Amino acid sequence: MGKVIVHSRFTEFDINLFKSGKHYRLYEKFGSHITTLEGVKGTYFAVWAPSAKQVSVVGDFNFWNEEEHPLNVRWDSSGIWEGFIPNVGKGSIYKYKIHSHNNGIVTEKADPYARRCEHNPSTGSIVWEDDYQWQDNTWLKKRAKHNALDAPYSVYEVHLGSWKKHFEEGRFLSYVEMADELVSYVKAMNFTHVELMPVMEFPYDPSWGYQVTGYFAPTSRFGYPEEFKLLVDKFHQNDIGIILDWVPSHFPEDAHGLGFFDGSALYEHPDKRKGYHQDWKSLIFNYGRNEVKSFLISNALFWLDQYHADGLRVDAVASMLFLDYSREDGEWEPNMYGGNENLEAMSFLREMNEAVYASYPDVQTIAEESTAFPMVSKPTFIGGLGFGMKWMMGWMHDTLQYFAKDPIHRPYHQNDLTFSMTYAFTENFMLPLSHDEVVYGKRSILGRMPGDEWQRFANLRVLYCYMFTHPGTNLLFQGAEFGQSEEWDFQNSLQWFLLDYSPHQGVQQLIKDLNTLYKNEPALYEKQFSMEGFEWIDYGDSENAVFTYMRKGHHDKDTIIVACNMTPVPREGYQIGLPKKGRLKEIFNSDLKPYFGSGQYKNKAKATKAEPWNFRDHSIKIDIPPLGMVAFKYSK
Repeated sequence: MGKVIVHSRFTEFDINLFKSGKHYRLYEKFGSHITTLEGVKGTYFAVWAPSAKQVSVVGDFNFWNEEEHPLNVRWDSSGIWEGFIPNVGKGSIYKYKIHSHNNGIVTEKADPYARRCEHNPSTGSIVWEDDYQWQDNTWLKKRAKHNALDAPYSVYEVHLGSWKKHFEEGRFLSYVEMADELVSYVKAMNFTHVELMPVMEFPYDPSWGYQVTGYFAPTSRFGYPEEFKLLVDKFHQNDIGIILDWVPSHFPEDAHGLGFFDGSALYEHPDKRKGYHQDWKSLIFNYGRNEVKSFLISNALFWLDQYHADGLRVDAVASMLFLDYSREDGEWEPNMYGGNENLEAMSFLREMNEAVYASYPDVQTIAEESTAFPMVSKPTFIGGLGFGMKWMMGWMHDTLQYFAKDPIHRPYHQNDLTFSMTYAFTENFMLPLSHDEVVYGKRSILGRMPGDEWQRFANLRVLYCYMFTHPGTNLLFQGAEFGQSEEWDFQNSLQWFLLDYSPHQGVQQLIKDLNTLYKNEPALYEKQFSMEGFEWIDYGDSENAVFTYMRKGHHDKDTIIVACNMTPVPREGYQIGLPKKGRLKEIFNSDLKPYFGSGQYKNKAKATKAEPWNFRDHSIKIDIPPLGMVAFKYSK
């Protein structure tokens, strides 16, 4: 076996960018890269370990002997160790053995930039490259239109390990199998996008992927990196965008991971008040360290570049923004101005979003941010964080709280649903019914609905109808689209057998048709983030628990009139005011028989009357089914 040969992929400019936190393509430099040097094939290795006094590559090619392949430290105080090892190639398993200047500490670490990792419980990195030939050029050319803020954006959130399992063999579906089954299903359900819970390599299944150790490697649980590319490619070939959950907020303390990497707090903040998550028993990135910012921003761009992702949903943003997040007095230190905002994290998020949109203006970044922190989805040049969208957690909380109430009590809680309109347009909001709402004893979405079987399903249908006609984009977690009855269990497949029963078939058909309605009606998406796109007709009829409103697009002819009845009492001949005369035609009804409804409360097309109502000059009488929604448009 040949020894390490001095070689570098870094230029002086690369080093300057890295040190200043402005190198956003570090994955082209760091890690393991198969190459040929002076006619000899081998692999170049590079790792950042500034507190190390010796770094060796150990692996299956040198019997894990640290004396065989010690790397060379650069002379420029960058802390980078590198070198070329002949005859090491694709499939070789390796780690970095690091001897620290810090009290002689010795660590053995997986490569932070590895493109492939061993299947858990093994923790080695694998030298890897692929020559996957992408077939999604047609999608990439038009995705700016599909990802625009004035386009329909309906997201199906998926946990790959539990969406569906191979029952006979008791295993996960592979990336290749999901490229057939999952893609076909999402397309049949008419969703515009799919969001995958973290696919970056992680060691512990119960973390659902949110404790990442391999930031540049798709998890080996389901196959090879090129097979994950195939899955993305198949979504694109079927006109479905793919959003990846991304976790720059924290990382686990596993011995092979980023924690205490070179015997020092390298990636994490050295102050436990800023560098340790008490809730998740994990470490927090040091957002004030330039090299760490470069690592994270490079990682964001990596998934957009190498895996053609159409967006990143950034996890746990609130925990990044606040120094006192989930901490008691005395457990945190104020910033330089005496406040609780993490100024370094705010700066990092702005830089990340600027870098993403500069290179990929046709994607979206979406913040999971649960507080009232202002301007999350506003441009950085006016002081915002620069995200494309933000999850509307307040809407989710208030809405689920309202629908959990017995309908007899709903007249006293009308404000639970109307309150969202007081702040709906302060951000570009996405309405999420995510995995977080169906775990830890919260029950499934269906399980929260009150009443007998018919009422529970009618409640669920009217909830979804309200969601899809509320301003903003939408996200539904797997299983919610057919009324899964049990809480989500990451260890088991969804309850697909429920689709043998009519109520669940009805919910599934409703979601298919709501997605079609959303995609086909410009009034539901063209102004989904603008107050011009919404107008109450009447939000004050608490006695009947009825809500009526209009959704508007660029053209008056596209206006949709929506009426929701939140009680099991049908409202026949219910009068609503309208802005102009004309003839109204029903375009959606949640009570139809294909949805497991009664089918008894259809509205025939009828003309308005010049009878003032709801402070408008014209009105019409309609039938609103029990626990139902009806939508109308003016006919030509």
